[in-house]
Amino acid sequence: MANIISAEYKTVQFQRFSRLNRVLHIMMIVSFISLALTGMTLKFSYTSWAAILSHILGGFESAGFIHRFAAVIMFSVFFIHIIDLIRMRRKEYNSWKELLLGKNTMLFNKKDWHDLRDSLKWFLGLGERPQYGRWTYWEKFDYFAVFWGICVIGSTGLTLWFPEFFTSLGIPGWLINVATIIHSDEALLATGFIFTVHFFNTHLRPEKFPMDLVIFSGRVPLEEYKLDRPKEYNELVESGALEEYLVEPYPPIVIRAIKVFGWTALIFGFSIIIWIIYAMIFAYR
Repeated sequence: MANIISAEYKTVQFQRFSRLNRVLHIMMIVSFISLALTGMTLKFSYTSWAAILSHILGGFESAGFIHRFAAVIMFSVFFIHIIDLIRMRRKEYNSWKELLLGKNTMLFNKKDWHDLRDSLKWFLGLGERPQYGRWTYWEKFDYFAVFWGICVIGSTGLTLWFPEFFTSLGIPGWLINVATIIHSDEALLATGFIFTVHFFNTHLRPEKFPMDLVIFSGRVPLEEYKLDRPKEYNELVESGALEEYLVEPYPPIVIRAIKVFGWTALIFGFSIIIWIIYAMIFAYR
């Protein structure tokens, strides 16, 4: 039956992400790159590239303003997503338990550990490719990295933004210095992770190279979806619900615009990594 369906709908695509998911991710991309650019410019202000970039941004004071504005966007994306989760629970799930522990949960479960084990075997040629479902273990890791970032980097950033307010609550002044170190180093770690590991997982894997457009378009060719998510595909076929997710491809002009945005983000990300490596090797203080 799966082969019949895939042949019948060979030209259509599978809708993976809603419009809200895509808009929030685009906002996150813009805000994260803005935070990384301005933050790394301030962190490595003694380097030549940071001075040039600071001049382009209008000076270090202007870079600080852009940094804080981008932080507001990032917080907004996070809280809108939390509100959307509450809406999903009310509309699509019977309880929080079903949302958090059901088959499409974003929480790590036993299957993720099995998929990780089977993936390692597959990489070494010792087994078949795992039957991935709705979410893979690396997607879940990336997802919760945002929660960690908001908690650690976001909280310390707010402390540095409003030091008078937080010290008035009884926080000792030396914690402001600690917050500075944590905010700076965690942000450096997050930037390095996103523009290397995350970029590889999403765009540079052989089957996705040079770019995976699904998070921007929300759609993926049905044959590709069948290969990437065989477990979920077979479940939808068996339940007769596959057709609910089938849509027509976007016009070529939309795909070209998506690629321009995607390549711009990739170029900025890789450039930031190169600048950081240069600063760490040749100019670190």
